[in-house]
Amino acid sequence: MVLYEPEIPQNTANIMRTCLATGSSLHLIEPIGFDLDSKHLKRASANHLQFFDDYTVYQDFLEFLEKNRGRMVFLTRYGLKNFYDIDFREVEEDIYLILGKESTGIDHGILRAHIEDCYRLPMSSQVRSLNLSNAAAIVVYEVLRQKGFPGLSFYEPENFKGKDFLLK
Repeated sequence: MVLYEPEIPQNTANIMRTCLATGSSLHLIEPIGFDLDSKHLKRASANHLQFFDDYTVYQDFLEFLEKNRGRMVFLTRYGLKNFYDIDFREVEEDIYLILGKESTGIDHGILRAHIEDCYRLPMSSQVRSLNLSNAAAIVVYEVLRQKGFPGLSFYEPENFKGKDFLLK
């Protein structure tokens, strides 16, 4: 998961929690609109941040591109392709789901340079876009669904209430 210039700590915290739940890495591209030690970030993560350290911060988009190779998927309301048309099952390289900042999205120049990799989530004409953390959860779970949810549990872990909780 890649966040381009995130602005709202609560969204980033929710996405960090989703990354922790899905075993995904998080890439944050500066500038970031808040301090990563923010109390809002910690509160929104429901104390899960203490378990999440799989994130990298980059000074800008160019540094991110220099350090990462793989399938780049830009999520934008301006995308001309349907995200659900992507077949991730056979993708063996790293997949980077790139979402833009809450106010203006991903820089227009970046999107134009990667226009073939710009996708949109289908939605009604009454809504401009979804909340960033909702969109992140939708796309990461779709990739994982197509790949068979590798490494994820289909049952409540025993360190919580356990698989048989409803049977008790």
